[in-house]
Amino acid sequence: MLHPDNFYHIYNHANGRENLFIEERNYYFFLNKANLYLSPVFKLYAYCLMPNHFHLLISVRSETEIVKLLESSETFQKLRSIEQMMYIERKISKSIANLCSSYTQAFNKVYCRKGSRFMPNFKSTHIEDDSAFCKIVHYIHSNPVHHGFTKNITEWRFSSYQSHISEGATRLERDHTLTVFGGKDAFLNYHKQSIDLKMSKLLES
Repeated sequence: MLHPDNFYHIYNHANGRENLFIEERNYYFFLNKANLYLSPVFKLYAYCLMPNHFHLLISVRSETEIVKLLESSETFQKLRSIEQMMYIERKISKSIANLCSSYTQAFNKVYCRKGSRFMPNFKSTHIEDDSAFCKIVHYIHSNPVHHGFTKNITEWRFSSYQSHISEGATRLERDHTLTVFGGKDAFLNYHKQSIDLKMSKLLES
């Protein structure tokens, strides 16, 4: 269960041996869908889309922000306080499920296929402190190297790495991320390290 004001590493894998993304446009379509379904409930700090899985580092918005989002709903207004909290928790998790469902429906329509694209339940890891935050960001950006798709982090176009080191507009919480690392130079130096293989095995188990 995901809770307001907490940070999480979210990841999910293709259901079966088919890839989630088979053309370049699929990656960009997924990112646009992610913005549509996730931004009302989550803040996004890092991501990496791989052919058969994805990684997101998010934080859940505050309870006040989510209540404001839901307060126009008659269903929400009729609930008691404790029921509203349960409703909010379902809304948080359902946002990710809706993202995957929407992408699947569009993908299946374009490629004339049926069935699910993702594993039924996404996985999440709670990020408890800044040290863990930095490790996860580094792990996410290093994923294409770790899996042998590129030799350098900078070569993979479907991650948030380039957005963090650029000056261009971004939907990411870039300022927060760079602050946690200690600035852009510290961010760049941290990403020159090898990833923590113990953490990698834990996440992929």
